[in-house]
Amino acid sequence: MKTSYLIKLFIGTFIFFAVIFISAGRIVYWQGLIYVIIGLAMFLLSSTVLRIDSDLLKERSKPGEGAKKWDKTILGLSFLVTICMYITAGLDSGRFHWSPDFHWSLCLAGVILTITGQLFFLIAQKQNKFFSSTVRIQTNREHTVCETGLYKIVRHPAYLGSIIQLLGFPLLFGSVWSIIPICLSIILLITRTYLEDKMLKDELKGYVEYSKKTRYRIIPYVW
Repeated sequence: MKTSYLIKLFIGTFIFFAVIFISAGRIVYWQGLIYVIIGLAMFLLSSTVLRIDSDLLKERSKPGEGAKKWDKTILGLSFLVTICMYITAGLDSGRFHWSPDFHWSLCLAGVILTITGQLFFLIAQKQNKFFSSTVRIQTNREHTVCETGLYKIVRHPAYLGSIIQLLGFPLLFGSVWSIIPICLSIILLITRTYLEDKMLKDELKGYVEYSKKTRYRIIPYVW
């Protein structure tokens, strides 16, 4: 199960990377190459020091029953928006250069945000043994609230990580136009967070008490 999941993850990542370079129309595309290097480094971390346990690996590879229909819709839309984001960035900074040149410091900031966001996601995944790929109550795994590590800071640290890396994306690629699909992606993430949080309060024992201790959903002192 572990090997098949890693292969599936690697292939999915490779397809996303391919979209960027095909859109850019060239392989020698330094923004895309940096993004690939970051992605491969995170893949290595997720396979070693930040590796999840076998039960969670099985859940993420093939989630059990009870996934919410609204979540499937949001995931589908998020996939399409992500593809649009990659295509837009590739066409913009790699092929047609619609955006003005970004100063190197902005590109560096984009790299830092991308790495930080992806690390947040992987650490949150490592710390929560019920970190499924779909929103559902995992009754078959005796689902309980995770309130340690990053989950002491915000209730959905993986979504915080996703937003951080999304903010870094247009800076890394030097693409103003990619901000449009990125804004849509963030809206979808916030919507998913709101609906998931509401569902957990209604259906997961102990989550209401946890939400009183950890007050913020994604952004500390904001929301």
